[in-house]
Amino acid sequence: MNGAEQEAPADFDEAMYLQLNPDVAGAVAGGALASGREHYLRYGARESRRYLPASGETYEPVVIAMATIRPDGSRAPLPTAFGMEAVRMSPGGGVFVNGWIDDASDPLAELRVEGEGWAADLVPVSLARTRRRDVEQKLGSAARHPYGFWSFLDLGRVVPRNASCRVMLRLESGAGVTLTAGVRAVPDADLRDAVLGWLAGADHFGDPYSAAVTCLDGGAGAQIVAHNRRLTAGIVANPFVARFGPQGGKPRGSLVVCLYGRPEFLFVQNALFAGLPGMEEYELIYVCNSPELNDRLLRDARIASLIHGTRQTLVLLPGNAGFGAANNAGVAHARSDRVVALNPDVVPRQKDWARRHTEAVELLPPERTALFGVPLYYEDGSLMHGGMYFDIDSVPVERGGSLVRRDLVRVEHYGKGAPAGDERFARARPVPAVTGAFMSVRRDWFERLGGFSEDFVFGHYEDADLCLRSLSAGTPAWLHDIRLWHLEGKGGTRSLASEGASFVNRWQFSSTWAASLREGLLGPVPTHPLLAAP
Repeated sequence: MNGAEQEAPADFDEAMYLQLNPDVAGAVAGGALASGREHYLRYGARESRRYLPASGETYEPVVIAMATIRPDGSRAPLPTAFGMEAVRMSPGGGVFVNGWIDDASDPLAELRVEGEGWAADLVPVSLARTRRRDVEQKLGSAARHPYGFWSFLDLGRVVPRNASCRVMLRLESGAGVTLTAGVRAVPDADLRDAVLGWLAGADHFGDPYSAAVTCLDGGAGAQIVAHNRRLTAGIVANPFVARFGPQGGKPRGSLVVCLYGRPEFLFVQNALFAGLPGMEEYELIYVCNSPELNDRLLRDARIASLIHGTRQTLVLLPGNAGFGAANNAGVAHARSDRVVALNPDVVPRQKDWARRHTEAVELLPPERTALFGVPLYYEDGSLMHGGMYFDIDSVPVERGGSLVRRDLVRVEHYGKGAPAGDERFARARPVPAVTGAFMSVRRDWFERLGGFSEDFVFGHYEDADLCLRSLSAGTPAWLHDIRLWHLEGKGGTRSLASEGASFVNRWQFSSTWAASLREGLLGPVPTHPLLAAP
């Protein structure tokens, strides 16, 4: 678009345009430009469509200034300074915006972003406000004011690809400004990860965890969950499945293992599980959340089956579906009536663990084996897991300029760190929850409960959520004394997006269960009648 094709808005305010664009004002004063209107006609609309192409760059788009007309016909003053730095859209309808505004004396009341076939109206509660040290320096401000803002919206539908959009800011006084911003198209997964990274990495004046909860409560949490769930559904819709080793007969159990970033655990688990008493009656199912590992996993699974005679299945996904959806995909390809969610860094401590597991399933009362876990131990021999219980932390979060209490659920492990000889936490008993690092579930019960929830991003809390749904349906989780090692933290990798996902998942779990847990399910000695050991 060039100057000949452009017309300035009817209410174009040259004085305000020069105020908002000091570089232009300097060019006019120096004689390089005749007026601010000339700059707008030549460059303004085109330059304002530029997009910040990479994090770390500090380009601010040219502002198209349009004064707001009050009902009495007077012009409302424009904000002293602001910058719109990014608008990103994904094919699935995710929209991410971020920028900054000096609204310390006249608060931002509304931000509207609209393009062809879509619009997003964002009110202050849905905008995450952040500290911007670069803006403080630019403005020479020492005020403790969160100049930065960002927001995320999932439109819930595919919209036409837009090269640019209109961004409208309105302050409480009625002042406003409109600008044109470029829209960068990014894949759905990249947009999700960028949003999670902003959530985890943003700078704040107060506690960053409380600030993240405030942001999620304001609407970002539900939008992130909806976007991730839609993304996940597409990832697991059509997996590539390959089977290796002997496939005859129906196995007694299916060990479902999710792999992410660490392919070597397939070979390690094959070597350490194969040949143990009773293991010949089990199958291994590996679900890969890292498509870049597919070729190696196909090779390693074939070699491991030839060496160890293991029966196994690979379920390869085109992206990271997270723990819940990946496990559900693995269960869908299981051939037994008993499924065991197993972390890649869990290996046998007792050589006869498989036989003991089979005997428990066959001999114990069905209500004690519908869903159960086992004691897991750190590599130094101390206890990692002897069942899980819940507590609630009340954290202060900002609401309308004041602090209020917000309940966040905390998941604790019975006996975590206890010495290997301490038997108190390894005994069989009903518990509020067991870890997904090893969770044995009768398949029909798993399916009746709806499997693992896919509302959590990447992983964490799916195990506790499934146990609480089982308890709500009348069957508590149990712990049975079958011991394995858990090399915790060795089976995956973490990123800034993973940290953001942890915020979202704890928020989501707390929003779902905090009220219910107050009814006899808090603390290491819950009073719920189904958790009284016989």
